[in-house]
Amino acid sequence: MFAILGGFVSEASIPSTEVIISVPDQMLALVDRGRLIARYPISTSKFGIGDSAGSYCTPLGTLFVSAKFGDKLPPVAVIKNRVPTGEVVTANAPGRDPIVARVIWLRGMEAQNRAARDRCIYIHGTPEERRIGKPASFGCIRMRSRDVIALYSSVHIGMHVIISRKQIGDFIQAGEPSLLARSD
Repeated sequence: MFAILGGFVSEASIPSTEVIISVPDQMLALVDRGRLIARYPISTSKFGIGDSAGSYCTPLGTLFVSAKFGDKLPPVAVIKNRVPTGEVVTANAPGRDPIVARVIWLRGMEAQNRAARDRCIYIHGTPEERRIGKPASFGCIRMRSRDVIALYSSVHIGMHVIISRKQIGDFIQAGEPSLLARSD
């Protein structure tokens, strides 16, 4: 939607950079006004989608970044209750599934995701990198450590995060892909 101000079209009403998470694609994209900036494989809940307390589901809809934790921690640093423990866990360490590297805490903006913050729904690093690309989490959005570190530096408090049943392509403008877009 464009606003017309004194005969000129303003892009002020177009959302700027936002995070798009596609449940069917198991993909997260950083998008600026419909242009793809970066794309990362992720893992949503193995229990499906929803926002009920105790459901371990990933909530749908529009949320926003309410807090960030883990500035300058090493990629293998364990974070518990949003505090580094001092422990380190390497990628795909057997028998371990802690939160690692960075935490991006989400807060819901709609009735369908209003419990997200109380449920501690995060975008975070995982040592279970072999499971990225398939639903495997307990409600959060899991990422490879290097990817969540890259994303962390690009998001800010208040930035919108859309978790959707749509594919990433539905949020991207047709045309030439951005030279900045990456897909690992």
